[in-house]
Amino acid sequence: MPNLPLPDDVAALLARPNPAVMATIHPDGHPVTVATWYLLEDDGRILLNLDAGRARLKHLRKDPHVALTALAEGNWYTHVSVQGRVVEIRDDVDLVDIDRLSRHYGGEPYAVRDRPRVSVLVELDRWHGWGAAKQD
Repeated sequence: MPNLPLPDDVAALLARPNPAVMATIHPDGHPVTVATWYLLEDDGRILLNLDAGRARLKHLRKDPHVALTALAEGNWYTHVSVQGRVVEIRDDVDLVDIDRLSRHYGGEPYAVRDRPRVSVLVELDRWHGWGAAKQD
């Protein structure tokens, strides 16, 4: 697995609003995956945002390890997978973070305004890529 920081081309791929799947670890040890929005922050961490009632939030509170695979739009053979750990979980007061994600992916604020949301910041430990993102 290549070392951090991310190369410019990999960071550029992750900065796009790509389809992505995140993985958490269920308390019984089996992996759980779900499609998700993400945002690569300027400091190199990944922002995720979850409905406060989701099971994956419970998974992350019990075991902070998370993986995320982002697929390049139009060419899913080019993808980047990152692995890391949750370093911060905070309430998304006023839905500021989910609005950032929603604008990144769809250009509009998040439509569902009546459910509490939680922001999760993931510090990356390692990554690997495939296709155009593959390291030699």
